[in-house]
Amino acid sequence: MNSLIGTYECKVDAKGRLMLPSALKKQLSQLSQDGFVLKRAVFDSCLELYPMSEWEALMQKVGKLNRFKKKTNDFIRRFTAGVKVVEVDAAGRLLIPKDLIVFSGISKEVVLSSSINIIEIWDKDKYEQSINEAADDFADLAEEVMGQDDEYGIS
Repeated sequence: MNSLIGTYECKVDAKGRLMLPSALKKQLSQLSQDGFVLKRAVFDSCLELYPMSEWEALMQKVGKLNRFKKKTNDFIRRFTAGVKVVEVDAAGRLLIPKDLIVFSGISKEVVLSSSINIIEIWDKDKYEQSINEAADDFADLAEEVMGQDDEYGIS
């Protein structure tokens, strides 16, 4: 799968239906026939939308973990808590279940942010706060994460 690209602002209606922006819908069109998995994020109070193929690849890795270790079982339980299979309807809408709306604090204004092979779904205010908080430390973070030896062994 190619990387997903873009950050989009949109709205969620009172029933939790999210109209996908046309540019994002176009990127997801080849993946939508298999459906998606929507789950709680691990580190932030946002949601993660996985194309089914990406979810299945991730579950292959998780499935190889040793379930005879308590920490592994605890991780799997928490990682998959609230996981839902969702589909984009004929009108291009995605229904966000109520429990996931509560977890993420999504109100009316939403930001959809591409994150390589998944889409993060944020309440707009929480997204702006997260981006602003990280702004001061981003240069240091970029150096730490990306500034290590490159693939050619040159530092």
